[in-house]
Amino acid sequence: MTDMDKSSSEKLVLEFKEDTALTEMMRRRVSSLQKTGQKRQDGERLLLPFEAVHRLDFPVQELNFSRWYFSLLGHGRVTITGISQHWTPDLTNLMTRQLLEPIGTFWRNAEDPEESPLKCLEADMQEFGERIAELAKVRKVMYFLFAFKDGSTAANLSCTIEFIPEK
Repeated sequence: MTDMDKSSSEKLVLEFKEDTALTEMMRRRVSSLQKTGQKRQDGERLLLPFEAVHRLDFPVQELNFSRWYFSLLGHGRVTITGISQHWTPDLTNLMTRQLLEPIGTFWRNAEDPEESPLKCLEADMQEFGERIAELAKVRKVMYFLFAFKDGSTAANLSCTIEFIPEK
Protein backbone atom coordinates (compact mmCIF):
# COMPACT_ATOMS: atom_id res chain seq x y z
CA MET A 1 0.00 0.00 0.00
CA THR A 2 1.47 3.38 -0.94
CA ASP A 3 1.39 6.56 1.12
CA MET A 4 -1.39 7.83 -1.13
CA ASP A 5 -3.59 4.86 -0.17
CA LYS A 6 -3.52 5.75 3.52
CA SER A 7 -5.95 8.30 4.91
CA SER A 8 -4.35 11.34 6.49
CA SER A 9 -5.97 10.49 9.85
CA GLU A 10 -3.74 7.41 10.05
CA LYS A 11 -0.55 9.46 9.77
CA LEU A 12 1.44 11.03 12.56
CA VAL A 13 3.78 13.86 11.55
CA LEU A 14 6.25 14.90 14.24
CA GLU A 15 8.42 18.00 14.18
CA PHE A 16 12.01 18.04 15.36
CA LYS A 17 12.20 20.81 17.95
CA GLU A 18 15.37 22.44 19.18
CA ASP A 19 15.95 21.77 22.86
CA THR A 20 17.49 25.16 23.66
CA ALA A 21 18.03 24.37 27.36
CA LEU A 22 19.92 21.17 26.58
CA THR A 23 21.90 22.84 23.79
CA GLU A 24 22.88 25.62 26.19
CA MET A 25 23.83 23.12 28.91
CA MET A 26 26.12 21.33 26.46
CA ARG A 27 27.65 24.63 25.31
CA ARG A 28 28.36 25.52 28.95
CA ARG A 29 30.18 22.19 29.32
CA VAL A 30 32.47 23.10 26.40
CA SER A 31 33.01 26.60 27.79
CA SER A 32 33.79 25.28 31.25
CA LEU A 33 36.39 22.85 29.90
CA GLN A 34 37.98 25.63 27.85
CA LYS A 35 38.11 28.06 30.79
CA THR A 36 39.59 25.57 33.23
CA GLY A 37 41.95 23.98 30.70
CA GLN A 38 40.53 20.53 31.46
CA LYS A 39 40.20 17.78 28.89
CA ARG A 40 36.95 16.13 27.96
CA GLN A 41 36.13 12.79 29.52
CA ASP A 42 37.52 9.84 27.53
CA GLY A 43 34.98 9.10 24.78
CA GLU A 44 32.92 12.22 25.51
CA ARG A 45 31.26 13.93 22.56
CA LEU A 46 31.31 17.71 22.95
CA LEU A 47 28.85 19.93 21.11
CA LEU A 48 30.44 21.75 18.17
CA PRO A 49 29.67 25.45 17.49
CA PHE A 50 27.53 24.64 14.42
CA GLU A 51 25.46 21.97 16.21
CA ALA A 52 22.27 22.07 18.26
CA VAL A 53 20.31 19.43 20.16
CA HIS A 54 16.82 18.69 18.87
CA ARG A 55 14.20 16.34 20.19
CA LEU A 56 11.24 14.31 19.02
CA ASP A 57 8.42 13.65 21.46
CA PHE A 58 6.46 10.49 20.70
CA PRO A 59 2.79 10.61 21.76
CA VAL A 60 2.52 6.88 20.91
CA GLN A 61 5.23 4.23 20.88
CA GLU A 62 4.10 1.74 18.22
CA LEU A 63 5.05 3.42 14.94
CA ASN A 64 6.13 2.53 11.43
CA PHE A 65 8.29 4.98 9.53
CA SER A 66 6.61 6.51 6.48
CA ARG A 67 8.65 9.43 5.16
CA TRP A 68 10.68 12.58 5.80
CA TYR A 69 9.61 16.14 5.07
CA PHE A 70 12.41 18.65 4.96
CA SER A 71 12.93 22.01 3.36
CA LEU A 72 15.91 24.31 3.44
CA LEU A 73 15.91 27.89 2.23
CA GLY A 74 19.05 28.64 0.28
CA HIS A 75 22.06 26.37 0.18
CA GLY A 76 23.86 24.23 2.71
CA ARG A 77 24.11 20.84 4.34
CA VAL A 78 22.28 19.53 7.39
CA THR A 79 23.18 16.31 9.16
CA ILE A 80 21.02 14.68 11.79
CA THR A 81 22.58 12.20 14.20
CA GLY A 82 20.39 10.17 16.50
CA ILE A 83 21.40 9.67 20.11
CA SER A 84 20.94 6.31 21.83
CA GLN A 85 18.08 5.75 24.23
CA HIS A 86 20.69 5.07 26.93
CA TRP A 87 21.70 8.75 27.19
CA THR A 88 20.22 10.55 30.17
CA PRO A 89 21.23 14.18 29.56
CA ASP A 90 20.45 15.29 33.10
CA LEU A 91 22.81 12.66 34.54
CA THR A 92 25.62 11.94 32.08
CA ASN A 93 27.76 13.58 29.43
CA LEU A 94 27.14 12.57 25.84
CA MET A 95 29.55 9.83 24.75
CA THR A 96 30.54 9.03 21.16
CA ARG A 97 29.36 5.44 21.62
CA GLN A 98 25.83 6.80 22.11
CA LEU A 99 25.66 8.27 18.60
CA LEU A 100 23.63 6.17 16.19
CA GLU A 101 24.21 5.22 12.58
CA PRO A 102 23.24 5.86 9.92
CA ILE A 103 22.98 9.61 10.07
CA GLY A 104 20.55 11.62 7.99
CA THR A 105 22.09 14.09 5.56
CA PHE A 106 20.44 16.42 3.10
CA TRP A 107 21.82 19.35 1.17
CA ARG A 108 21.64 21.81 -1.67
CA ASN A 109 24.96 22.78 -3.25
CA ALA A 110 25.89 26.43 -3.78
CA GLU A 111 25.76 25.99 -7.56
CA ASP A 112 22.27 24.43 -7.45
CA PRO A 113 19.28 26.71 -8.12
CA GLU A 114 17.46 27.60 -4.89
CA GLU A 115 14.23 26.05 -6.16
CA SER A 116 15.97 22.71 -6.87
CA PRO A 117 14.99 19.78 -4.66
CA LEU A 118 17.20 18.92 -1.74
CA LYS A 119 19.56 16.00 -2.21
CA CYS A 120 19.89 13.21 0.31
CA LEU A 121 21.24 9.70 0.69
CA GLU A 122 17.87 8.01 0.31
CA ALA A 123 18.82 4.56 1.60
CA ASP A 124 20.40 6.06 4.72
CA MET A 125 17.41 8.34 5.30
CA GLN A 126 15.06 5.35 4.99
CA GLU A 127 17.12 3.24 7.40
CA PHE A 128 17.45 6.19 9.80
CA GLY A 129 13.68 6.72 9.82
CA GLU A 130 13.09 3.01 10.49
CA ARG A 131 15.63 3.12 13.33
CA ILE A 132 13.83 6.09 14.90
CA ALA A 133 10.52 4.19 14.75
CA GLU A 134 12.22 1.19 16.38
CA LEU A 135 13.62 3.33 19.21
CA ALA A 136 10.26 5.06 19.72
CA LYS A 137 9.00 1.74 21.08
CA VAL A 138 11.15 2.21 24.20
CA ARG A 139 11.30 6.01 24.51
CA LYS A 140 8.81 8.85 24.74
CA VAL A 141 11.54 11.34 23.80
CA MET A 142 14.52 10.94 21.51
CA TYR A 143 17.39 13.40 21.10
CA PHE A 144 19.34 14.33 17.97
CA LEU A 145 22.35 16.41 17.04
CA PHE A 146 21.62 18.72 14.12
CA ALA A 147 24.73 20.05 12.38
CA PHE A 148 24.38 23.08 10.10
CA LYS A 149 27.15 23.43 7.52
CA ASP A 150 27.98 25.15 4.24
CA GLY A 151 25.63 28.08 4.87
CA SER A 152 22.62 26.27 6.33
CA THR A 153 21.03 27.60 9.51
CA ALA A 154 18.33 26.40 11.89
CA ALA A 155 16.18 29.39 10.92
CA ASN A 156 16.16 28.20 7.28
CA LEU A 157 15.23 24.60 8.07
CA SER A 158 11.93 22.79 8.41
CA CYS A 159 12.21 19.10 9.28
CA THR A 160 9.45 16.66 10.20
CA ILE A 161 9.10 12.91 10.05
CA GLU A 162 5.94 10.97 9.26
CA PHE A 163 4.93 7.71 10.90
CA ILE A 164 1.96 5.42 10.56
CA PRO A 165 0.80 4.25 13.99
CA GLU A 166 0.49 0.47 14.35
CA LYS A 167 -3.01 -0.77 14.97
